[in-house]
Order: sequence, then structure tokens, then C-alpha cells
Amino acid sequence: MVQSLQEFSDAEIQSLPIDRLGIIVLKHLVDTKEWNSYNFLNFGKNLHLPESTLMCWSEALNWLVSKNLVAHGKPGYANPDAIFITRLGNKVLEVGLETIRAAERLDMTLHDRLDRVKSQFLLGEYEIAAFAAMREVEIRVRELSGADPSLLGVKLMRKSFGDGGKLADSELDPGERIGIMELFAGAIGTFKNPPSHRQVDYADPTEASEVVLLADLLMRLLDRVEKRVADSASSQKNKG
Repeated sequence: MVQSLQEFSDAEIQSLPIDRLGIIVLKHLVDTKEWNSYNFLNFGKNLHLPESTLMCWSEALNWLVSKNLVAHGKPGYANPDAIFITRLGNKVLEVGLETIRAAERLDMTLHDRLDRVKSQFLLGEYEIAAFAAMREVEIRVRELSGADPSLLGVKLMRKSFGDGGKLADSELDPGERIGIMELFAGAIGTFKNPPSHRQVDYADPTEASEVVLLADLLMRLLDRVEKRVADSASSQKNKG
């Protein structure tokens, strides 16, 4: 039987990481259907629990609010202490904390061309988000290289960044040029091509978030490539 919140000793409560304590509090709220923050803490007070324990309870409740697992402003209730479990809170109870931990990895400014991908990820569409991120990289490589639309995936990367490719940097050491080509080819071959042919199940949302972050890195590298190509074209024009 899972230990209930009030059965934890003060020492145990004090030693629990805030995220674990938060989930225990969330389960308690769901099990007891206690959706009033004042009543929740008063419940512990009536049990004559130490103040240090109640402070940890309050801390955990505030953590739940900060992570949008619990929210204030329950519709139809004027009491400011009224709270309710959010959609994300229900999802975390169902699949675990990795959902919000993965989302937090993307709590940053992604490349402009990946804004829509971030929205898909936050909606829980992990496979779609990972695939769309890499597809956006492929689209941009094609735009910058001017390659034929029929050239796809790994072949497009090798053509664009390989020897004589429009996006290859002739000033780099050959090993670096190959490294960049393989970086793009490997990323597209591993994370974009498979979903094009079969269903890819990202059971771990953290893995999907890392794919999106890899696509973000590739986009930023392409920003540098775009500037270099534009500067080169401008220089050639001025020479002409």
C-alpha cells in the first residue's frame, strides 16, 4: 500500500525532494478531493503535525502551482483558496514527471522557424514535434542550397555540404567540412527519415525534446551558413 501524505514523519518530509513531495501532495489532493488550499493545510494542523511539516506541505503546494499542475481560480468558486488540478497535472499523474521535465528543456527561445514545433511538443505531440523540427531543417537546407525538390534526406545533406556543395565552407579543414556534412546527414537520417516511413514512438518525451534541441542547433548553424553564402555572393558581385 502506498504511504499516505500524513503518514510520513517530519524527518521523511524534510528529506523528500520538492518534486517528489509535490507529486505526493497532488495525489493526496486527488484522493481526498480537497481542492481548497486553506483546508488542505488546516487538515494537517488538525492532525497536530509539526509546523516544519506543514511548511513543507505548503512549499510543495506552491511548487505544484508554479509548475501548472494545480491552479487557483476554480471556475464557479469565489473563494481565492479554491484550487483545481490542471490538464498537465492529470497527465503527470498518468505518465510521470518526465512530461514536465522534458517541457522545461524547451523552456527557452528556440529558433524562429521552430516556434510551431515547440507548441506541438507542449501539446504532447512528441513524435510530430521531433519529425517537424528535422523536416524544417531539411526544408531550409534545400532553400539555401537551391537543390532540386526531388533530392531528399541524407542525399540532400551530402550534396549540399559535400565537396563542391553550395553550403560547404571551402575555408575549413577537410575534416571539419566532413564533420559538418555528417552531422546534418546523421541527424536527418536518424530523426527525420524513419518517421517518414514508419511510426516512431517517443515513449520518453525527454528524447523527443533533445531531437528538437538538436534541430535548433542545426538551424543556428544554418544561420551562419546563410550569412556566409550571402557575404560570398555579395563579394563576387562587387568583384564583377
